[in-house]
Amino acid sequence: MGIIGWILIGLIMGAIARSILPGKARGGWLITLVIGVLGALLGGWLGGELFGVRTNESFFSLTTWLWAFIGSLLVLAIWGAVTGRKR
Repeated sequence: MGIIGWILIGLIMGAIARSILPGKARGGWLITLVIGVLGALLGGWLGGELFGVRTNESFFSLTTWLWAFIGSLLVLAIWGAVTGRKR
């Protein structure tokens, strides 16, 4: 799977992560989607490098989506802590 696939997954996972971590986050939805893309890339890297999971097999692989979701949650939580998200 190429970078375009990771960007598409990141956009979707950013929106889902935003709905799971609600609150008044600074930056709005556009920043959230960008963070989702960064999180998907981070999640794919973490899954591959730290745990030896093959995340680049297919766009429709559940493992790929799971690691993208974990990465998006992680980056969104860090963004919220850095910018002082309010609940």
